[in-house]
This record gives sequence, structure tokens and C-alpha cells, in this order.
Amino acid sequence: MKPQDIEGVKQLLASPKKIAIIPHRNPDGDAMGSTLGLYHYLKLKGHEPTVITPNEFPDFLAWLPSSNTVKVFEKDTETSNKILSEAELIFTLDFNMLSRTGDQMEAALKKLQAPFIMIDHHQKPGDYAVYAFSDTSYGSTCEMIYHFIKGLGDGDIIDKTIASCLYTGIVTDSGSFRYPSTTGTTHRVVAEFIDKGIDNTAIHSLLFDNHSHNRVLILARALQNMKVLPAYKTSYTTLSQEELNSFGHTKGDTEGIVNYGLCMKDIEFTAMFTENKDEGIIKISFRSKGDFDVNQYAREHFSGGGHINAAGGKSTESLEATIQKFIATLAHTKID
Repeated sequence: MKPQDIEGVKQLLASPKKIAIIPHRNPDGDAMGSTLGLYHYLKLKGHEPTVITPNEFPDFLAWLPSSNTVKVFEKDTETSNKILSEAELIFTLDFNMLSRTGDQMEAALKKLQAPFIMIDHHQKPGDYAVYAFSDTSYGSTCEMIYHFIKGLGDGDIIDKTIASCLYTGIVTDSGSFRYPSTTGTTHRVVAEFIDKGIDNTAIHSLLFDNHSHNRVLILARALQNMKVLPAYKTSYTTLSQEELNSFGHTKGDTEGIVNYGLCMKDIEFTAMFTENKDEGIIKISFRSKGDFDVNQYAREHFSGGGHINAAGGKSTESLEATIQKFIATLAHTKID
């Protein structure tokens, strides 16, 4: 964030304010970790913050400190709209287009007069924010929140609670520190968190070793459904709504499954297609190795976007038609 922007934010935060903090729809570890990390920081500074998620967040993130205070817009629209209308400042974290909150919440946010502050690491940000900390070089929004707090001169008040929240997003969005966006600075930030007393072993276990039996069955079915296309160095897997229902699917059960598609030798690109009949879409996750840009691929073919090696998209066609479209695009896609 530019020095003049930091000064502008300092002025906005100079007196106690009611503040709304918003993550993207279907919030993941980075979205919830960053919003709750910022929530605890703002509380320490004497503000009155509220985290409002567009929809429910996964159960495996419910251990995050103060997750019980989070309001869910789709679950309690009246209360959420009241909080938004009274907010004197709006933070949007881990997304850079208001459309990422869904149609209902986007409409509500567009009506607000309070200034917006965006903190995000995705490409092609929108222009709705008065101040924006937008930088694709960071591996997670949680790491950006750490530097944001430091930039405000408050690094010394980052405590174990804030650090635990921020560590969550760093570890999940870095693929447990194995993605290319993980830097020496990332490790130094995490080392500082460990020195502040976070239990990194316990957090990792809560995130990755805390699955229900049904979630494991869903993973097994996804792996059974996986197809490999050696000529394109590509794999993909599918989960139909019927399959998800048969295993009692709950939010978060498919998190991370797409990554298994890259664990095979000579596979550089993978996709996961998940049917969601409630929303009338096929949700698509893309992952890649090396220089193949799935952000560009998702934008060109599936109304999506994200990062170079991790992106998402969607299709309003049937599951079968979407897969056929995906396979057809591979003939014109160079995957190195």
C-alpha cells in the first residue's frame, strides 16, 4: 500500500468506528482467517467491527477465534443489512470485485455510502474502494493483513489470537508452504507467529486432519471419478449433485480435492467439476504446475479467474456439456 494510502487509512481509523468486514462468497481459510484477524486487530484499537459473510463458511474453520460472532448475510439478511447501513467503514478482503459476494449481497453493498478499503491478492481489481492494497505477488490475503497492520505502525500489538487467524490463511493458500508464491518473507512472518505462541501443529491438524467420514467418502468418490488425458498433460474429476447428496455433503467437504489431480507424474493441469443444482451452476476449480496460467484460462473459457496456478470458474451448462467443452478447449491450449 502506498504511503499516502496508509496515511489516509490512519485518518479513517483515528477515531472509534462501526466497521463491516466482508469476505467473498463460499469463504475459505484465507478469507475467514484474514477477516477474523482484522476483526481482532480492530477490536484492540477500540473499534466496533463485525464480520459478515455472504453465505455459510465451512465447519472446519469454526474453531477460529470469534467465529461465533460472524453474521451470515443469506441466513439473516435483515440484521446484516442493518449492520451494513450503520457501518462507517467497509473492509473487503480476499476478493476485488463486489460480484464475488453474490447477487444479493452485491446489490446491498452497492447502496452503501461508507468508504471501502480493499485488501486482496487477485488479478484485475475493481475500482469501488477508496483505498486498495492490491498485490498479486502475495500468496495470501492473511499475509497482506500482517503487512497492513505493520504499515499502520501496530506490528507490536499482533498477538497470539490475531496470529492464529492469519496463520490459517497463509498455510491454506500456500498449500502448506509448497506453492511458488511462498517466499522467505512468508516463512519469516510465520516464524514471528510461532514466537508469539501460536500452536502451528494444532492449527494444521484442525485444518487438515479434522474431516468427517462423509468427507473422506466424497474424496474417495472424486478419486474414483478422476480421468487422465496424457496427450494434454491434464487430469480432471467430477462430482455430481446426486453423488454429493448420497454422502450427506456439507459446505467445505470438497475443499482441496482438486489438488490430488496434480499428484501424478507428467500431469501439469487439473480441474474439478462440482455440480450445484441449488445455484444452477457447475463450480469449477483449476490448478496447474509451472508456468501454465489457469487464471487466464479460467477467464477465457469459464467466466472465472484467480491466480496463475490456482483459479476458479463456473458453467451454466450441464455437467456433461461442461466436461465436453473443457476437453474441447484442450486441443487449442498449450500446456507446458
